[in-house]
Formats: sequence, structure tokens, C-alpha cells
Amino acid sequence: MSRKRFDQMECGIAQALEQVGDWWTLLIVRDCFLGTRRFADFERNLGIAKNILTARLERLVEDDILEKRLREGSERRFEYHLTQKGQDLWLVLTALRLWSDKWVFGRGNEPVLVEDSETGQIVRGLRVVDDDGETLDAARLRWIRPPHAPNDGDDRNEDTDEGGTTRDQASRTTVQ
Repeated sequence: MSRKRFDQMECGIAQALEQVGDWWTLLIVRDCFLGTRRFADFERNLGIAKNILTARLERLVEDDILEKRLREGSERRFEYHLTQKGQDLWLVLTALRLWSDKWVFGRGNEPVLVEDSETGQIVRGLRVVDDDGETLDAARLRWIRPPHAPNDGDDRNEDTDEGGTTRDQASRTTVQ
């Protein structure tokens, strides 16, 4: 049974899953953040089959999440490094870990804690804030279709005025 492809969906979440939604992919990215660079180390750390690891690494390079570099002092061996696009996944990994800490393991049973290297504080949460620094939650937010987005016939949560015109400006948000 093959998995569904999302490459034709006009949805940011679906497109992100198309690139990093495979269950090995984010574990490979996690290991890159932890300093893993070499194929054999990924294989050993993850217990992943060579053919699957090869395919995932190739896809991550193709999607510009990892960069494949010739290993220093070698003419045939390579290392994998996070690109800026890959480094931007730290937020996704942190959010998933925090969710798992709360709902899978339970507070106090976390298998790993993350510490702020400057303050020594344990990172226990993230906040989504607007441009003014106001904390936002899901109840306060709504999804809107920007003017440039194609209308694919999906009107769920469409934000329109009485005349049917789509709202064209969304509040910017930042995660802290």
C-alpha cells in the first residue's frame, strides 16, 4: 500500500508533509541537529535499513533540507549538513517534542530535556505571538485564503464579508 501524495494540494501543511512527512525523515533531521553527519552513523543511531536511509537522504538533499558535502580528507566519502531550510525545522521538531512530552510521556517523564545554552533554562513550551507580542491561541485564530491563492473549491473556514469578498489581510504571527 503506497502512501497518499500531497504535492497537488494547495495547503502549506500538506506541502510540508510532502517534504518531511515520512516517519524517518524528521528523525534524520533530528539526528543532524544532534551532530550526526555520516551515513553509517545515521544507520547505526536509527536502526534504519540502508536502502531506506539512502532514499530519505537523497530526498532531503533534493528538497534542499540537507546538503551533501565531500568529507574532509576523503575523495569518496560524504557528510550531510542541514541547510538553512533544514535548520528552520528546529521549530517543528521542538513543537513535536513538547507535544509528545505532554501527551505521550507526561510531564516529569520526558525522555529528553532541551536546555537554553545561554540561560541554562529548560525549554518547556513555545508561544505563538502576533506583531505586538500578544500571545495567540487556536481559539483566536482563523485560516483565510490570501488574494493570490487559487480557489480550489474548498470553502472551509473561508473568511468573507457579506458581499462574498475574501479578507485580504492576515495578522502576522511569530513563535517565541
